[in-house]
Amino acid sequence: MTYEIRTAHQGHRRRLREKFQMAGAEKMPAYEALELLLTFAVTRKDVKPIAKALLARFSGLRGVMNASFDELREFPDLGPASATLIKLVKDLGALYLLEQAKEKSALTSPQHVRQFAQMKLGGLPHEAFMVIFLNVHSELLHYEILNEGTVDQVAVYPRRILEKALACHAAGVILAHNHPSGHTEPSEEDKRLTRAIREAARLIDLRVVDHLIVGGAGYYSFTEKGLC
Repeated sequence: MTYEIRTAHQGHRRRLREKFQMAGAEKMPAYEALELLLTFAVTRKDVKPIAKALLARFSGLRGVMNASFDELREFPDLGPASATLIKLVKDLGALYLLEQAKEKSALTSPQHVRQFAQMKLGGLPHEAFMVIFLNVHSELLHYEILNEGTVDQVAVYPRRILEKALACHAAGVILAHNHPSGHTEPSEEDKRLTRAIREAARLIDLRVVDHLIVGGAGYYSFTEKGLC
C-alpha cells in the first residue's frame, strides 16, 4: 500500500513538472504552480492541500509570496524548508528584475522600476523608504532601503539621501516607499517630503526622477501625476 501511494504521488508530481515544462506557470492554476514549488521541499507528502490552504490563508499567490518567513514557517504542515524556498523564489524574482533594470538604459518612467519596487516593498507589514540611484545616462547604479518605520509612517531625512547620492556619484534618484494599507494615494506628508527632497537635491544638481508609492497590486507615480 505504501508503495502504491508513493507511486501515485510520484506520477502526479511528474505530471505537474511536465505541465510546467510544456506551458509554464501562467497556464497552471495558482494552486498547481504553488504545489509544484512545494514538491521540491516536501518529498513524501501530498502538498496539494497545503498549497490550497496557503492560498486561502493569504488571499492568493501574491499574499503567499509576501508573507513573512515566520508566518510561512509556522503554517501547518509547511516548515522551515518550504518557507525558505518560497522566500528564495521571491528574492530571486527581485534580483532578476534588478539585473533587467541594470541592462536597460532608460529608467526615467515608472513602468521600468515599479515592479522592482513592488517586489521589494509591496509585501512589507511596515512602511519602508527606498532610493534608486542613477548615473547621468539614467542607468541604475545602486539601490538601498534607507529607512523602515511603523505600519503608517517612516522617518526620512533628505540630507541622508544627498550624502548617499554623492557617495555613489549619482546624477539622479528615484524615490519609492510602500503603504501597507494598500492605498497608494500620497498623504500631505508624502507631498511635503518630496518637495523637501527636490529642493535639497537642486543644491547639488541631483535630479529627482520620480517618487513611487506602492501598495497591494497598485502604485502611484508623482511624475505621472505631474508632481515631480
